Parts: sequence; C-alpha cells; structure tokens
Amino acid sequence: MQSFDPQSMMNEWVGKFYQPDAWQDWMKSAQQLNAAPLMEVLREAGGTIAPETLLTLQQDYAREAAQLWQDFVASKIPALSDRRFTSGAWKDQPMSAYSAAAYLLNARFLMALAEAVDASPKVRQKIIFAVQQMIDAMSPANFLATNPDAQAKLIETKGESLAKGITQMLADMQKGRISQTDESAFHVGQNVATTEGTVVFENRLFQLIQYKPLTETVHQRPLLMIPPCINKFYILDLQPENSVVRYLVEQGHTVYLVSWANPDQTMDQVTWDDYIEEGAITAINTVKAISGQKQLSTFGFCVGGTILSTALAVLAARGEHPAASVTLLTTLLDFSNTGVLDVFVDEMQVTLREKTIGKKGLLPGRDLASTFSALRANDLVWNYVQANYLKGEAPPPFDLLYWNSDSTNLPGPMFCWYLRNTYLENKLCIPNGLTVCGETVDLGLIDAPVFIYGSREDHIVPWQAAFASVALLNPGKPERNVFVLGASGHIAGVVNPPAKKKRSYWINTDQVRKAEDWFDGASEHTGSWWPVWAEFLAQHAGKKAKAPVSAGSKDFPPIEQGPGRYVKVRAA
Repeated sequence: MQSFDPQSMMNEWVGKFYQPDAWQDWMKSAQQLNAAPLMEVLREAGGTIAPETLLTLQQDYAREAAQLWQDFVASKIPALSDRRFTSGAWKDQPMSAYSAAAYLLNARFLMALAEAVDASPKVRQKIIFAVQQMIDAMSPANFLATNPDAQAKLIETKGESLAKGITQMLADMQKGRISQTDESAFHVGQNVATTEGTVVFENRLFQLIQYKPLTETVHQRPLLMIPPCINKFYILDLQPENSVVRYLVEQGHTVYLVSWANPDQTMDQVTWDDYIEEGAITAINTVKAISGQKQLSTFGFCVGGTILSTALAVLAARGEHPAASVTLLTTLLDFSNTGVLDVFVDEMQVTLREKTIGKKGLLPGRDLASTFSALRANDLVWNYVQANYLKGEAPPPFDLLYWNSDSTNLPGPMFCWYLRNTYLENKLCIPNGLTVCGETVDLGLIDAPVFIYGSREDHIVPWQAAFASVALLNPGKPERNVFVLGASGHIAGVVNPPAKKKRSYWINTDQVRKAEDWFDGASEHTGSWWPVWAEFLAQHAGKKAKAPVSAGSKDFPPIEQGPGRYVKVRAA
C-alpha cells in the first residue's frame, strides 16, 4: 500500500473549507457507476471491491437518492439527527436541509464502499480512515456557501462576523494551528499547574518537582510520577479541583514529578536510551537519594508508562528493583493493537522519518498535534473552522484545550527508535527482544505489584491493549496485578476526580487472560476509580511518618519554585 503523510493530508483538507465546489465535483463523479475517484484510491492502496457488492451499493444509493429527491419536490423536510445539522437554520431552510441530507447519504455511500473493501486488515483500516477524513471535510457545515448558521450570523452582524473570522483565520495561519480556546486566559503556574512544589533537580531532559505536603504525616515511600514526554505534565495538575497531583498529595504521599524539557536544536540527537538513563532512571535514583528510601511508588501515564516500564526492566537486568509498586495509566507495552493510530505507522512512513530525522533533527510538536486532531477531526478541526472562521466566534477559555494546544517537540532519533521498535515491530513485549542502555529488556523481570488502568473509549490506547500488559508483568504472580477499566476516553477517563461524581468504572478480580472475558465478568461501579487506586497505593507505600518540612536535601537543594522553567517553554 502506498503511504500518506497525515500532516499534508490534513493541511490540504483544512484548506478546502472555502472550496465546496471541489468536493461537490468529487462526489458527482463518485456517484457514477464506476465510482472513479474512490476506485482509483482503492487500486493505489491495494484494495478491491467485488463487482456484485459495488453494484448493490450503487443500487441502494440510487434508490435512497431518488426518495430524497421525491421528498424534496414534495416539500417534505428530511429528518436530521446528526448534531452538526440540528439547529433551526438547517431545518427551517429546505435547501439547507436537503443539502445536509444529501451529504449524509453520500457519506453513508462512501463509508459503505470503504467498509466493503477486500484487503488486509491494516490496508482496510487505512482506507476507512482516509475516507472518513474526506467525509468529515465534505460536510456542508464547513463552507460559508452552504452553512445557514454562518450566513445568518453574517446578516445579523452586517458582515462583522466574516471580517472577524478572516482575522482569526489569518492569526491561526501565523500560529500554524487552529485555535481551540482563548489561550490568553491561562498562564502556567498561575491558574494551571498551581499545586505548590519546588524544583529540586534538573538536567537537559527534565526538571524534578517535589510537591509540598498537605498532611501532617506522609507515607514513608515517596511517589514518582512520569508523564508522557509528548505533552506538558500539567494535564495531571490543571486546576485544584481536577488535579491528580493534588489528590495524591492530599492522600498523604510525598509526590515527585518529572517535567520533561521541550526539545530544541540542542537536543536534536537525543535517543530513547537517553530518555531511559538520563530521564527515568536518573529521576528514580534522585528521589531515592533525597528521600533516603530504597523503594518508591512509581507512576507512568501513556508514553510515560512505556518509559517507566522500560527503565524498571533495565534496572531489573542490573539486579535493581526500586519500585515498591507500579501504576500504568492508559499505557502501551504490547503494541499489537494500537487502534486508529496504526494508520500512521507503516514501513514506508517510518523509513521516511528515519531518513529525515533518524540521526539528527526534531519532530515539531505541531506535527503530533495535527495527527491527534485527525483522529477526531469533527471535534478538533471542523468544529473550530465553523465557529472561529465562518461565524467569527472567539473560542471560550478551557483549561484542557489550552493544555492540548501547548505542544512539545520530540528529538528525531528518540522518536524514530520508538516508532520502529514499538509501534512497527512490537519488540518491547518480547523478552530480551530489545537492548536498551546496554541491557536486554524483559518486562517480566520487574518485581512489583502493578495497577493498570485503561479507558473504555480510548482511541489512542485501546483498553484491550492496556489490558494486555497484565500478561507481561508479574508473569509468575498474576495476583499482584490489578486492572481497572474506566469510562470515557484517553484524558477524560483519567482525569476523573471523586468529587465530580461522574462516570463509572469496572473491576474484576478473577485472573483471566483475555480482555473480553475480563469484561464479561467485571462489575460496574458508579463514580471515580481514583479511590480504588488510592487504596492500592496505600498498601504498598509504607508506614506513615512526619511530613518533610522542606524540599530537596543537602545534596539536592531547591533550584526554583514549581512548576519550573521547562514547562513554560513553548514549541516553535
């Protein structure tokens, strides 16, 4: 199958929001018997559709299109349940209602074609993803000429909405991304990332923050948190009421957190080994030295969990076992099921990255941001095209979306190693399949109880993939592993404080090997899963002792107040 560049693809489709005729012409030809454009895409991709299947789909389409036209002639307004077309403007104007209904019919036809493709699972997934992207881009809601809400706004404001929309679009073009929130409303360290802490260590890769205790006594063993390096750490410390960090401090843990550097050209040769040795292992040893404890509670979120697990396996190969417990939230260790992200990884794409930045260079944060936005294009791209540009509305302040826009770069060599050895070749889960920091990696050697969390609607780390870690860790002592499944997605499922009394979670204490069997036997509970996790942490964090009165130690004196300098560096 031919590869495609997601960044270029998204840029092209975003650019078409003011060219509805291009998409209408495409659809006209796609509706013909030969479905020429899509058939050409399928041929290039290595997929085919059985002629009899294609004929059936075309006949179904023709029948529904004829019925839609008859309803239009009879002035029968079509029912529109899609949330993009639920406003009164779409339903009150027959042409707009018909336009939306025709689009939805065309969308069903195109998706039916994509799902009927005879190809390998990976090729088929790529085709379905690409077609879905085209469908999302073709929505009449994305064009001023076919969006009655935007037209009404234009008339109501006497053209001011269009002028403001153009101004906002030009400003976003300068930034290189679509604004999702009022970024001027947030300041790191002032109204996000505000839990009180002190930077007690730094090197070129990270700063280590030690948070001030909020209880008179604390567990003897400190807790080290390793967030993903592809985003800023403060997703774990947005506001006091939804801060994971503050919750843990309130539970009587002395919390240390890694704040990764936002790489610039001085870090364009940093490798995966560097992130393990100079990053995670150095953080572990520093916390041990400051606390005087031989073991810690350890925590990894997303890629941070992959980094933590690799580091612990490297240390295990050296005969060291510093973890009293391990927490992995929405983490991939077995990359055999990477969900929709799989469409962005194949041999051609990885080789291309290796040739360009594999030895030296940076992966810009905006590239990663565009990739993740493509996974939910209607919510993270076209929704803002309609509101910001077509209607001239300023996006409201929202802390989560501010964090989402605060992207980070990645060192090219580190990123390419990660892509090839995990996503493409899935070697991390193979005992001794990789050598990292001079040691062969066997995740089964990590000697600690493990709490594993997955989110049921996670499109980045499918919960079944998170569950797969159960079989890799403590292989001879499965009773030491706890798996909890939460509702919602990659971020909302994790950041679910008990006080909100939202969502639910599932637990099954039976030792089962398959994710489906686990879920079939699981019991659902309302509310947050955090208290279950807090109980696990408390069991392995040691006795209570008097809280430290100051941060750091003689050998690691305070450097600056948290959240520190590193988190405030924005990607170019």
